[in-house]
Amino acid sequence: MLATKRIRVVRIESIMSSNAVSAAEGVSGAGQPVDFGFSNTYARLPDRFFSRINPKPVAAPRLIKLNVALALQLGLDPQALQSEEGVQILAGNRVARGSEPLAIAYAGHQFGHFVPQLGDGRANLLGEVVARNDLRYDIQLKGSGPTPFSRRGDGRAALGPVLREYLVSEAMAALGVPTTRTLAAVATGEAVLRESALPGAVLTRVAASHLRVGTFEYFAARRDTEGVRVLAAYAMARHYPEAATAERPYRALLEAVVSAQAHLVAQWMLLGFIHGVMNTDNTSISGETIDYGPCAFMEAYDVETVFSSIDSQRRYAYGNQPRIALWNLTRLAEALLPLLEEETGSETAARTAAEEALSTFAPLHDAAQMAGWRRKLGLTTERDGDVGLVQDLLDRMGANRVDMTLFFRRLCDAAAGNEGDVVAGALFAEPAAYDSWAALWRERLAEESSTTEERVAAMKRANPVYIPRNHMVEAALTAATERQDFETFERLLDVVTHPFEERPGGEAYAVPAQPEERVRWTFCGT
Repeated sequence: MLATKRIRVVRIESIMSSNAVSAAEGVSGAGQPVDFGFSNTYARLPDRFFSRINPKPVAAPRLIKLNVALALQLGLDPQALQSEEGVQILAGNRVARGSEPLAIAYAGHQFGHFVPQLGDGRANLLGEVVARNDLRYDIQLKGSGPTPFSRRGDGRAALGPVLREYLVSEAMAALGVPTTRTLAAVATGEAVLRESALPGAVLTRVAASHLRVGTFEYFAARRDTEGVRVLAAYAMARHYPEAATAERPYRALLEAVVSAQAHLVAQWMLLGFIHGVMNTDNTSISGETIDYGPCAFMEAYDVETVFSSIDSQRRYAYGNQPRIALWNLTRLAEALLPLLEEETGSETAARTAAEEALSTFAPLHDAAQMAGWRRKLGLTTERDGDVGLVQDLLDRMGANRVDMTLFFRRLCDAAAGNEGDVVAGALFAEPAAYDSWAALWRERLAEESSTTEERVAAMKRANPVYIPRNHMVEAALTAATERQDFETFERLLDVVTHPFEERPGGEAYAVPAQPEERVRWTFCGT
């Protein structure tokens, strides 16, 4: 699957005219030209939605990694993408047939502070493809040079952050989390200057779309109600066509986005994933995880965990993520208020409609998260005491600094028989803390009708063996950027894209970092 959330092919002829012929159609190259089969719709929106600009060429592009499986799912030819012409396109040196490169305009609340104009400062939306599953996806280059939205930035990306996004986004896809994907990583042969000179790279991102809460904020901040209306119609046509036919379409759109985000963040919480920069410009309307900057997976369970070097106030700590998601959705509701007022007939009624839609977030999120905890614990039915059982476990895990991923996988063995309790309990500083909880858990399991074999198999499908552990990621990035050694990256990528499959010799990938290996801070990379 390209993504767990299905996005229907957009049909918005009432908003846009048919595709124009691209100026790039005459691009020449040896052999059969690379054909993405672009079918662009965002480029048909009004000019104020974006800036038309081509990627900036780089000195010496070299393909580091092509996601062959994803290319095939998109209906693309992997051999063509790996050809000289393909690499030139993925680097931004050549504009593909049918591509209409543009940088999207958006605003955003960054760490709670509103910035009225952000936009794609180092990215180009090349176009859209309709994949083999009949769903529509954006193809975007990230690190492809400055745009009118760059705000004095160089528009480039370093190799390390590009490889981090490749690793983590593909791991998330394998874990079943809605996410953008990575099609390719290309080294540029140029250095980018951050704290020091670093090797540069371009990432090709695949997304259900690049519509963000911040996209709506961009037009709302300019009191451009017509812009918000056009964007809302586009979002409904592309992502939530059922909202367009609802009695109150704009409220239905808001409710759909609230639901998508509630379920997405619940999945983050179940895996110990910390996004790191949950700004409104990083909150996708489609409900995908987007913009993998200082992201990380938590090892020792602690709701206060923060890895981002720029999150000094711990705004985006692991335990804060549901609250922040609702805060971001509230900003979307504010942007939609003029449309809700038209729909309801008064400002008061519009605010009531927005508040009612937002009020669905908590129960949706809590229900999705609780369903996930039940799966992780081997429970298939609901009981009144389940919430308390889970919270008691999490409290004990936090007090004992228990590795989240490792514990839940070992709990699968404990479900197979009491002898597994010793291994699971050994992760607790005070094993008795596990033992007393496990007694309650076994009483709860006795109320289930599933067999032991069925329970263990189901738990192993819910509890991964492998995640992109921070020290492993850093080791892979260091080898690639400092020694041009990509073998460590390739091995880690192979492991984390098969997260539920135990493999002989893979024990090192399943255990937390030793004290001297711990990565305390991650960096945005911009």
